[in-house]
This record gives sequence, structure tokens and C-alpha cells, in this order.
Amino acid sequence: MDPIWAEGDIPYLTTEQMIEVDRAMIEDFGIDLVRMMENAGRNLAHLARDRFLDGDPRGKTVVVLAGTGGNGGGALVGARRLHGYGADVRVAVTGGLDRMTAVPLEQLRILESVGLPIMTHDLPYATADLIIDGVIGYSLRGTPRERAAELIQWANDAPAPVLALDAPSGLGTTTGTVYQPAIVAAATLTLALPKEGLRAPEALPLVGELYLADISVPPEVYGIESLDLEVGPIFAKSDIVRLT
Repeated sequence: MDPIWAEGDIPYLTTEQMIEVDRAMIEDFGIDLVRMMENAGRNLAHLARDRFLDGDPRGKTVVVLAGTGGNGGGALVGARRLHGYGADVRVAVTGGLDRMTAVPLEQLRILESVGLPIMTHDLPYATADLIIDGVIGYSLRGTPRERAAELIQWANDAPAPVLALDAPSGLGTTTGTVYQPAIVAAATLTLALPKEGLRAPEALPLVGELYLADISVPPEVYGIESLDLEVGPIFAKSDIVRLT
């Protein structure tokens, strides 16, 4: 399926602005994290299927790398959906259950209940058709460390293409600073609005093809005083649009 390209001017957000979008969604508009995470994961699975798995995930192997926060939770939703589409899904997380925040932990327990293999210490062993990067989103604070760094390096060394969720792990989403290690993605699916760091010159080789996904942010959220943005109906034709 050919992508639908975005139309018109689309604002890019700093990390602080995206944090404010998330806050307003939850506190001011009553759209909770579970709803946002489900939308992110559904669109992630759709892009994985259509762009990297020839429109049919059956019999394909997908390795999902998930952090302990919201980015990881979205990747875990994508894992569940790809499993439902018939893919052979393997999951590697950056921390044990005691380190997961509440909503991603719910998503992980769902995957456990359906019997998906979940690795908390070992590196993935499968030869993958696709790797999904959900290790670190806009919460990155400096150089990835420990298991997060190990999984990023494993993904970069693997021959399979990488699809990053929101931003390649290891990339500063405001400045575009490339920390080491950082995911080198074939494509990135960013959420709601694109992040400033994704268009920094040094970031472009890591981002790959850039797509934008709808997580159901009402335009009124962007118009609040602390953001003061005017955002049109970006997703009128598709829940996923291509930016670059």
C-alpha cells in the first residue's frame, strides 16, 4: 500500500511541549494513557504490517524491544496486535516487572497471559523479519545504559530492518543529539505531532522514513494557552501519514 503523504504545514514539538500535550490530554480532557497507548500500538502494528511485512504478517518473525515506560507500552500493544495478525512475536524488555510503570505493566501481563515469549535478561535469539524499537521515547535523559544499551546495540547489529516508535532510542527529541548507542531505524512512526529532534541534520540517518500517527488528540488540546498551536485535520485521509 502506498503511503498517504501529509498535507499542509505541520508543527514540530519540543519534548516539553509533548509532555504538556500528554498532561492536557489526561488532566484537562479526560483521555487517559491507556487510550493513547492503544491508538499508538494499533498504528504501529498497521505500519509494520503494511510497510515491512508485505501486508501479511503470518509466518513472519517480529522482535519487539520495549522499555518500562509509555513508549514501551505502545510497543507492547503493537506486539499484541501483530500476534493477533499471525506473526511470530518475541518480546524483550529492559527491566523486570518491578521496574515497569503501571500502564505498560498491564500490557506486559496481557502478553504473558497469551503466552508470548518475554525476555527480561537474555538477548533475542530469533532471526527476525522486523525489529520494533520501543526502548526509549521522549523520556530519554542522556546516554542509554545497561540493558537498554545492550538491546539498542543488538538491534543495530541485526540484519533486520528496525521500525522505531515515536523516536529512535538514543536520540534527543528536542535537540536531535545522537547519544551512543542509538537506534538506526529504517523508519520511525512518531505520534500526535513530530518532534523537533527528528528533523535535526544529525538525526536524519537514524530516523529513516518518517511517519506520523494519530493517537486521537483533539485540536482543542493544541489550542490551550500553554501550547497556542493551530493544528488542522492532519489525519482526515488516514490514521498514518508520511512526512519524509
